[in-house]
Amino acid sequence: MNDVVLSPSPLALTLKNRKSHHSQTNGSARRNAAAMPKKAALANAKASFLTWTAEDLLHVARFHWLPCIFAAGLLFFMAVEYTLFMVPSSSPPFDLGFVLTRPLHRLLSSSPHLNTLFAALNTVFVGMQTAYILWTWLIEGRPRATISTLFMFTCRGILGYSTQLPLPQGFLGSGVDFPVGNVSFFLFYSGHVAGSVIASLDMRRMERWELAWTFDALNVLQAVRLLGTRGHYTIDLAVGVGAGILFDSLAGKYEQSKRKTKLVDDGVTTTPTKEALFM
Repeated sequence: MNDVVLSPSPLALTLKNRKSHHSQTNGSARRNAAAMPKKAALANAKASFLTWTAEDLLHVARFHWLPCIFAAGLLFFMAVEYTLFMVPSSSPPFDLGFVLTRPLHRLLSSSPHLNTLFAALNTVFVGMQTAYILWTWLIEGRPRATISTLFMFTCRGILGYSTQLPLPQGFLGSGVDFPVGNVSFFLFYSGHVAGSVIASLDMRRMERWELAWTFDALNVLQAVRLLGTRGHYTIDLAVGVGAGILFDSLAGKYEQSKRKTKLVDDGVTTTPTKEALFM
């Protein structure tokens, strides 16, 4: 006797669909009901600062003293900014770094050979930065420092061309200073400083602590020398530090995005990307 395959009746299918729809509706209702108390609590809650007590303020001052210092700094510099006399357009910019390095500037002005020696040593330091960053990619197969340097110099070129600052008065150039040959250069921001920061951050990731501290010390000496020769404004150097940290972080995020495995056509096997070839 042949087996008979019975198909479900239209009524059975209709009841099944209704049941499935009903369960989905109940699930959505439960989720909405769970979310409603949270929304209602936020809508009916008092403003946060109305619940603060003296004990809370003491806790903030004790355990969050750094933001408190920043808050005091905000108030202080607001008072300075709103009462300061603006520098006239006919005058050179005021630079505190230039004021602090006047003795060094006078020394280098009166000793051209010493200025040339310092410039040559600084160029050697730039070569050290470049060699280390390229080494991390070409030899160790870690491109993060190289990527961050490319990001940094590209952004520096855009900003440096967009706002071309005047050469500081009293600039002491040298044919052996980097870029070698007394060529023109962008003042904002300092690629010398940013490149050193990028190299130092990579050294810290690899726990090369002594080398990192050495680069930091040389970077400080480099900054003092650049101020003394009027090769950069103070803001160029400060932003250079921030740029090094920023673009190192962005390069890390870029690596993370490219390091994610990608699905192959069958949807089962995953193949990791190759870091040494820029992911």
